[in-house]
Amino acid sequence: MIEIRRVLTQVEDIHHEFGPVPEEALRRGTIAIVMTNPFAGRYVEDIVPMMDALTPVGIDMAQQLRQAMDVPVDRIESYGKGAIVGSAGELEHGALWHVPGGYAMRELLGWKGDRVAYAKGLGDVKTGQKGNALAIVPATKKVGGPGTMLDVPLTHINASYVRSHFDAIEVKVPGAPAADELVFILAMSTGARIHQRVGGLKAADIALWNGLR
Repeated sequence: MIEIRRVLTQVEDIHHEFGPVPEEALRRGTIAIVMTNPFAGRYVEDIVPMMDALTPVGIDMAQQLRQAMDVPVDRIESYGKGAIVGSAGELEHGALWHVPGGYAMRELLGWKGDRVAYAKGLGDVKTGQKGNALAIVPATKKVGGPGTMLDVPLTHINASYVRSHFDAIEVKVPGAPAADELVFILAMSTGARIHQRVGGLKAADIALWNGLR
């Protein structure tokens, strides 16, 4: 069911955007896999087993991305995910990435929720420990042809309302996806927008630890 054709990893350092140069650059990274869509060209009612098959793929991608970014886990402050479905597929095939993609990064970053409950859509059932990576991983998906660009959203790993970390990163795999392929994407960042200054909840002021505030 899993046939990967290509893997594309990108890492960028943002030193400034027409403002003062900070002491440390913002590092952002993405990893994208191009794989065969086993459901291309036909309607399949039960596609959920595909999520289980994608679980180890997501875990491996999250680990590869962190290694490529060359920063310790505790430096990762925001994350996001996305999918591009080739034209012979349907948008729902991209939705298969929600659980394996999101879970993989949250596990890497220290989430203490229950994996089975998460996969069943029962929410962030906790094991009694606060853990980390409490916020839902934002996502976007679309159907498109080769070279389609996707803006992958980023938010703070522990509180979705932390305004300084609202961001997005453009991802494109040249020549992909073909009509019968899928592109699955993970993205992570080491901090807020490089010159954030529009107020709102600050990361240092997270208080509720409910994934929101």
